[in-house]
Amino acid sequence: MCGIIGIVSKNLFSSEDLLRALKRLEYRGYDSFGYATNSGILEKDIGEIRLLSSNECTTAIGHTRWATHGGVTKLNAHPHADCKNEIFIVHNGIIENYLELKEKLRGHVFRSETDSEVIAHYLEEKLKTKPMREAIIDFINEAEGTFAVVVLQKSGQQLYAFKRDSPLVLGLAGDANIFASDIYAFSDKTNKAVFFEDDEFAEVSDSSYAFYNKSGNMLDKKIYEFEWKEEESEMKFDHYMLKEIYEQPAVAERLINSLRTVQADKLENLVSLIKNSRRIIFIAVGTSYHASLLGVYFLHKAGVEAQTIIASEFKDYANVDENTLVIAITQSGETMDLIDAVKHAKRKGAKIASLVNVPYSTVQRLSDLSLQIEAGQEICVAATKSFMNQVILLLSLAREFGYDVNPEKISEVMRSVFGKEEKIKSIARSLSASKDLYIIGRGLSYPVSREIALKLKEISYVHAEGMMGGELKHGTLALIEEGTPVIALINGNPHIISNAMEVKARGGRIIAVTNQKNLSVAKDLIEIDADNDAAFAIAAIIAGQLLTYYIAKEKDLPIDKPRNLAKSVTVK
Repeated sequence: MCGIIGIVSKNLFSSEDLLRALKRLEYRGYDSFGYATNSGILEKDIGEIRLLSSNECTTAIGHTRWATHGGVTKLNAHPHADCKNEIFIVHNGIIENYLELKEKLRGHVFRSETDSEVIAHYLEEKLKTKPMREAIIDFINEAEGTFAVVVLQKSGQQLYAFKRDSPLVLGLAGDANIFASDIYAFSDKTNKAVFFEDDEFAEVSDSSYAFYNKSGNMLDKKIYEFEWKEEESEMKFDHYMLKEIYEQPAVAERLINSLRTVQADKLENLVSLIKNSRRIIFIAVGTSYHASLLGVYFLHKAGVEAQTIIASEFKDYANVDENTLVIAITQSGETMDLIDAVKHAKRKGAKIASLVNVPYSTVQRLSDLSLQIEAGQEICVAATKSFMNQVILLLSLAREFGYDVNPEKISEVMRSVFGKEEKIKSIARSLSASKDLYIIGRGLSYPVSREIALKLKEISYVHAEGMMGGELKHGTLALIEEGTPVIALINGNPHIISNAMEVKARGGRIIAVTNQKNLSVAKDLIEIDADNDAAFAIAAIIAGQLLTYYIAKEKDLPIDKPRNLAKSVTVK
């Protein structure tokens, strides 16, 4: 979850330079931050990344934290140091046997509550009798859990880094080499990267680098040249979430064009894999899981049997073999639950395809075939444009099997929803004091109800439940009382209107998101222009995103950085 960076340069760089790179990783965690330099400066604090003092160096490490072990305090912030403040480390992951390792380090003074600090003291102890390279090998072989670690020694002109499961990449930037949690940290400096695999470590100076396996044998690593689309439009919005909502038509058009041109062969190959597989299983988490539910719906309508399983439960609910195609859907490509599920499927002999936003991410590198969703960088923790492009890619895939929809008209549908913004703002104001909110849908709109509910929870801090309209009477109706708000997604299914009437009969307040004319079940209407199920789903999603945004804004919440959350979940 955390963001880590390490820079070793031929030229002096400032603390401002380091923090700019670290700021690009802040979506991975923003509880606290810190940095250390090879001159021995160690500074850290709680809260968002900001300049603490101005200085220059040639070698430094930095960290932005999402708390796991230990509360959000200055002492628990990274980097962590050894007893003498001569070894500094930054860490992303969880050391599961840190108490056992700590027990062996008697006499060392620990300052924090974290599992991470044990790494600095472990290396300090080993360096009494061994060089750094051997100390790292010992740690890799003894540590249990997940880790991406960058190590800095006071007065040193080198950095060391090693990883297991947590993401780590080396950027080659000419006069500097840069370790980071992902390529976005240095994508403004270089498009050349070397990716770590599990249980590898590297030793890097300003002009050279070497990779090793956990036995100490040198590795020959491939240099990747990546393309990464950063949205450079002027920030004329109050929050990145709204900016990214408004970018959705443009990035949708970019994806559709890509599927017609540079990714056409990959799409054709995915179609072939599906046709030649006995079983099709999507795996995803969070927002991407809701996209996968829509994908299953699209494919079923086209006559293709598929199912989807949340990645964290995959091992217990899926049978896979060599005749299975597993399709992983992910924004970051680094979600730990998803990576575990993909590795499990590969061990069982399944073929792996993936739909990924971040190029050369772990999930993409584990896949036999991967398509880019082309959403570009998302700054807000909430997935908006990445979710939308996942849905559009799945829609385009289903079209290859005969699903009757034209993806090229989707951007027009999206833009039409923006014309309803004032109405959505008005409804948001009336809902801002609500503690509970229910969203009901049927068929295609059921996954949409789940997605809108998730957005309301994570951004607006509203207890929201998205559910099948038919399930309302099997328990949840007991919670409906006078004034309880219920959003009904109404797109021609008469049963969802009946469900809404059941709510209304018990005093509930119906807010309809609908493409139906002359609808009398609700006084509060968000009317959208959509002439088919897929278009309705996409328009309703954007309406839900805007509603979420304006409720959160009315409550003056930290929209782009909601409490307790991070965008890339790299722990179990």
